[in-house]
Amino acid sequence: MKAVITVTGKDTVGIIAMVSQECARYGVNIVDISQSVMREYFAMIMLVEIEGLSVAFADFAKALAEQGQGRGLDIRVMHEDIFNSMHRI
Repeated sequence: MKAVITVTGKDTVGIIAMVSQECARYGVNIVDISQSVMREYFAMIMLVEIEGLSVAFADFAKALAEQGQGRGLDIRVMHEDIFNSMHRI
């Protein structure tokens, strides 16, 4: 199973490191990552594998969101089933 993680906010040092560290902490493997900085704003999308997730999916999503709030970032985690349903015609 996979999930999509999005991160947006003001660019600061260590955003990718922080999200990657949290993924590793919970047993989540990063499959693909795309990030860009537009002026002072940071945007990132990650595709991750969640088969090794060590906590409930909702708890992982909440932990990332809380880490982001502490740094002024909006971090959202969407399970691939929801993502696929939203983008199906």
